[in-house]
Amino acid sequence: MNTYEEKPFETFRVGDRATFTKTFTERDVQRFSELCGDAHPAHRDGPYAQQGRYGQPVVHGMLTASLLSTANGLLLGTPGAVSIEQNIKFLRPVFIGDTITATSEVAKLFPEQRWLRCRTTCTNQNGEDVLVGDALEGK
Repeated sequence: MNTYEEKPFETFRVGDRATFTKTFTERDVQRFSELCGDAHPAHRDGPYAQQGRYGQPVVHGMLTASLLSTANGLLLGTPGAVSIEQNIKFLRPVFIGDTITATSEVAKLFPEQRWLRCRTTCTNQNGEDVLVGDALEGK
């Protein structure tokens, strides 16, 4: 279980960051598919996926992106915050067995609004970015 430290807005600095790492399993993909309703065979059917672009099942892009929620939450801590915006660009596929590290880093502070602009990335075990983006968070 993650620990969310107390972090008032006034203590944030550009460059503050948090990370969260997870290795995706077949069960993760199955559960996400059941939860969101996306049962496309490219994610869950090995023989079907072998005929596709990547030759094997691909983890849902939004499942990968969901790790950013954890990284953002760890960065923001308590008291809570609200996500205002999340932009994502998918760069590479993620496969079952890949270990992904999500990072959220403060890029800019907006003190009057109590907002933070964060650079967000998910990187695989080979050090390759699989998605990049940014988030706007209100604290």
